[in-house]
Amino acid sequence: MDEDVILVGGDDDSETVLSGRWGVQRLKTDGLVREALRRMQLGPVRLANVGLEPGSGAPERLILLPVLRELAHLVVRTIAMDDLLGPLLSVYPLSRDAVFRLGAPPADRLLRLVVGTSLVLRSDGLVMEVRDGPYRVVVHRPEAVWVMGMLTRPCRPKDAVAALPLPPGVTRGVIGYLLAAGMAVPVDPPPAPAPLPLGPAQ
Repeated sequence: MDEDVILVGGDDDSETVLSGRWGVQRLKTDGLVREALRRMQLGPVRLANVGLEPGSGAPERLILLPVLRELAHLVVRTIAMDDLLGPLLSVYPLSRDAVFRLGAPPADRLLRLVVGTSLVLRSDGLVMEVRDGPYRVVVHRPEAVWVMGMLTRPCRPKDAVAALPLPPGVTRGVIGYLLAAGMAVPVDPPPAPAPLPLGPAQ
């Protein structure tokens, strides 16, 4: 969660109040959501480690994802490798209307960094921004820089996976985050739909 967000209790146990750069937001919460928000305030957290709401039997993500969508403008998203060396990159919202739609990058589409993307080296990493973009990306580790380098010219995700000495899921994950943050875009038209089969002549 963004470091300037303050989390306090509401009028009763079913409400949490979040105060940040875009004002105050009141949110109906249960124990699971409150615990997730508390951990997120401390730093990056794997939501699967928060645990299930006692007695609910519902997967965490089915409970938490609607909340995270509502708080998209306050949530800092990170991606990491499973090596305990810290995140690869972090995505910070810059707009009250920021929407982060993460999905699998299309393997056969040509993608590249947005023309005009700025790269500035700061104390916390390599900072990427696009003019009037909804997000800022901070790259913390060289592995993510390798992926970015593949996208300085049009490149298919499957070709980046083949070229880089990284687990395929890591390469695809970084590309997916760059797409969701608006730092990378497709540069070729989507494939045309397959024609419908013709029926027998009448």
